[in-house]
Amino acid sequence: QVQLVESGGGLVQAGGSLRLSCVASGNIFSVYVLGWYRQAPGKQRELVATISRSESTTYADSAKGRFTISRDNAKNTVYLQMNSLKLEDTAVYYCTGQGIGSEYWGQGTQVTVSS
Repeated sequence: QVQLVESGGGLVQAGGSLRLSCVASGNIFSVYVLGWYRQAPGKQRELVATISRSESTTYADSAKGRFTISRDNAKNTVYLQMNSLKLEDTAVYYCTGQGIGSEYWGQGTQVTVSS
């Protein structure tokens, strides 16, 4: 089992920045890809960004150029740096870890962008 705990969400004005963190614990060697998803009210959960063990990254079109995903393997932590935040970035952000035949989710952290 793998446990994922997010932090760093909050209220920020449009144009501002936030950095989300997700600490992984447990059988972390079974996790190959870490990532962030988000879910806005009334919408489906959507991919934001992922990062592999080799630090290969993928981004949703909405995140490209504004968000940066990174990981610190020594700290078992994945980060999501979010800049130039927009109202439409308001959502609950979830950390996820994926391995062979397994998938893990954190409890989510709320990000609210105000005008």
